[in-house]
Amino acid sequence: MNIRPAIPILIADDDPDDCLMIREAFHECRLDTPLYFVHDGETLLDYLRRTPPYQDPQQHPWPGLILLDLNMPRMGGRETLQALKNDPKLRSIPVVIFSTSSSTDDIQHSYRMGASSFISKPSSFSSLVAVVHSLHHYWLEVVALPQHGLPT
Repeated sequence: MNIRPAIPILIADDDPDDCLMIREAFHECRLDTPLYFVHDGETLLDYLRRTPPYQDPQQHPWPGLILLDLNMPRMGGRETLQALKNDPKLRSIPVVIFSTSSSTDDIQHSYRMGASSFISKPSSFSSLVAVVHSLHHYWLEVVALPQHGLPT
């Protein structure tokens, strides 16, 4: 069996309670997945473009997957997704929209803009744990992800 190295997940979500719950759900699933959090789309792009203070790849490794909330300050998820998919150096990173929205318009728009998946945030912790387990299994164990290093 081929064991993959841990694949970092970059999570963009402005709600500290949601961030804590996501971290706890990964812990509850006993997953050692490295999680990195930013709180708006501008900061997510700074992280990926290695803009200070994100230039150290040891402290801020390249993500194999991005979880992106839609409703954030400064630059929301819709604009961030568009910026990611319009940038040749960033467009191959899988982006899972992880939002409280379950709007058909948001779902359709996200897929049209290039989202890899759309997950509505569950309302209970036990449901979040189940989603995290499924998300981890599919994206970090089953799917072959593109190989990334630092963008040039």
